[in-house]
Amino acid sequence: MKKKLLNKFYLFLVFFISPSILFARDNWQMGYNESVTSVMDDIVHLHDRILLPIIVAICVFVLFLLLYSIIRFRASKNPIPSKTSHNTFIEILWTVIPCLILIVIAVPSFRLLYKQDVIPKADVTIKAIGYQWYWGYEYPDQNIAFDANMVETKNLKPNQPRLLETDNHVVVPVNKVVKVLITANDVLHSWAVPSFGVKRDAIPGRINETWFKAEKEGVYYGQCSELCGSRHAFMPITVRVVSEKQYNDWLKEAKAKFTKYPDNNVVAENVISGSLFNGVLVNNVSTSNFKDKAVKPEISTNNKAP
Repeated sequence: MKKKLLNKFYLFLVFFISPSILFARDNWQMGYNESVTSVMDDIVHLHDRILLPIIVAICVFVLFLLLYSIIRFRASKNPIPSKTSHNTFIEILWTVIPCLILIVIAVPSFRLLYKQDVIPKADVTIKAIGYQWYWGYEYPDQNIAFDANMVETKNLKPNQPRLLETDNHVVVPVNKVVKVLITANDVLHSWAVPSFGVKRDAIPGRINETWFKAEKEGVYYGQCSELCGSRHAFMPITVRVVSEKQYNDWLKEAKAKFTKYPDNNVVAENVISGSLFNGVLVNNVSTSNFKDKAVKPEISTNNKAP
């Protein structure tokens, strides 16, 4: 009988109190977004199966002790106060039990931290750069770079969430390991996408790494999670997870639209003829640098375009 009651109580906690069962973004939602990575699954498991029951049990136990002490040791029942100075057995209990509880919490926590920090071999690498107040993205292996600014409310299309939609999406293939290199150009920012279980600070002059492997296609949103100025709340992150075919099709379009540097051979020919690189005269560049490998040329800012 007691076991059945405990099971019912646990189900009540999970399905009515735990925020992780709220899979979709909704008005007044107080919990997690849908989990689409194994890391986020582990975060939800740690919260629902370990932290939540322990926290509820401790709160109920402390509340019971408080009420018991108020009733049992009230002045009307105890006109002469107790002169007890200590109780060795109870002191051992309230030292050992919290230690055991912390160990129970620590073991899965350390396992989760290790999983977050050890990055598997990446299929796709993306660099996210925080600016005041938008994100810049680069696909280093694909020579693609673009900025992603928040879409203003008046320009939103149907079903696009306010303050979360961007004009350009980060696009990644489903079921592929994506490594994200995160940095900032000005002040501290933080790249966070709750559905992926990802949050890493973007620090000027330093590159932090994280990863995710989205297991479901869709559009997922995040925001800058480090206070970074007056428009901190207007730095959304939009990641679109697509099939591998759709990703390859997007790459073709993105290379035509967002190419960071021109084709190396074309640049080499322009250098020989004294042409310009991104509107600035290029000096002291060997053509072999461009034919054999992708090397950004040295740029003289003193020589302007004619």
